[in-house]
Amino acid sequence: MKYARKTFFKDYRFLIDENVYAPAEDTFLLAENLQVSKGEFVLDMGTGCGILAILAAEKAEKVLAVDINPYAIKCAKKNVEINGVKNKIEFILGDLFSPIKPEEVFDLIMFNAPYLPAEPDEEKSWIEKAWSGGKTGRKVIDRFIFNSPKFLRRNGRILLVQSSLSGINESLKAFQKLGLETRIIAEVKVPFERIVLIEARRPYGL
Repeated sequence: MKYARKTFFKDYRFLIDENVYAPAEDTFLLAENLQVSKGEFVLDMGTGCGILAILAAEKAEKVLAVDINPYAIKCAKKNVEINGVKNKIEFILGDLFSPIKPEEVFDLIMFNAPYLPAEPDEEKSWIEKAWSGGKTGRKVIDRFIFNSPKFLRRNGRILLVQSSLSGINESLKAFQKLGLETRIIAEVKVPFERIVLIEARRPYGL
């Protein structure tokens, strides 16, 4: 694997493979607002280089990191070794929730989703797959929202990063229809769009 790029966050160092999405404004929006309590079980969907999984592992009991990109899984494993959290993180190759056992439930599910509108010819490389969300930008987001509550513990929460170009209100309403309480907890403005961090929480007792 070719690690031509590096990035840093807090005291951590990350190597980025050429076929893996490099952390950007959206990644750091989630990273800066990530709060994990001691003993929690965390799911990092679309782990990429593993930055969010590694940050979560500071306090989490266990982190399960999933990615459809085999280069991302290899890259994230390398970064886990570099940053010394090897025993806390398990990696699985697969598409969204398909490789996860039905009985597994999490205190926190986080996802920096592919959210930008794109044409089919913009979804060929692994890097393009990391940001392209189909014609409306919601191809992956909608699948994620529909399935995510099934894997959430009581009072568990979901953190989803997405763009104003792919319908923020649609996501809020979709989570609400599934019985979750929603709010936008952070955002950043970049040229032509807002990137927001949505929290969807299962009310206690449900």
